[in-house]
Amino acid sequence: MNPALNLTLWIVAGVLAAVLLVSTSKMFVPREKMAAVGHAAEWVLDFSPAALRVIGALELLAAAGLILPGVLDIAPVVVPVTATCVAVLFVGAAAMRLRRGERVTIAPDLVYLALAAFVAWGRFGPGSFTG
Repeated sequence: MNPALNLTLWIVAGVLAAVLLVSTSKMFVPREKMAAVGHAAEWVLDFSPAALRVIGALELLAAAGLILPGVLDIAPVVVPVTATCVAVLFVGAAAMRLRRGERVTIAPDLVYLALAAFVAWGRFGPGSFTG
């Protein structure tokens, strides 16, 4: 395996995991308080508190799934599977932004989607843990 690709995949997976961990704040911060932060956060009002907790829990699991299987060498195939799921999550986020007419705030979701797709491609392909 190419060491530069491996390092890049680890860095990108770490950035995605950090983004997902920060995003789990929706599990603990009231929706109204989050929506008051700014226009980009008003989407939380479209979801019930229970739905936000589920989304936050999935993001927490995704953060763990991007890092722990590779670090612990326990079922490392979970990393690219998780990255694929994270890409699907951000497809949903981008679709929600489009539905809400928030075209300006869609850029970060598309960047995270591209990063997740890169990790999935890399870990399923040339940067596979099994290769």
